[in-house]
Amino acid sequence: MYVRVVRFTGVTEEKVAAVQERIDNSGGPPPGVDSSGIKLLFDASNGTAVVLQEFPSAEAMEAAARIFDAMEPGETPGVRASVDACETRLELSA
Repeated sequence: MYVRVVRFTGVTEEKVAAVQERIDNSGGPPPGVDSSGIKLLFDASNGTAVVLQEFPSAEAMEAAARIFDAMEPGETPGVRASVDACETRLELSA
């Protein structure tokens, strides 16, 4: 599995709620995005968020990155501070 890790600053509760609503109403990822999951982690006290976008392959992650990079800033929970393209090497659950 591959995970695109995007960190945001300038995040507010209202912006997170808007992103959640848009995702809930969309019925799935944007066209052309072969995502197998998403997690949005929000730190209200610091005004930051981390979005974990999961993909079945590196190629699917790279294709999705082009779509996400073209998004309007108003469609994101804040200002994109960094983006990491990662391969999952270890995952443990209790």
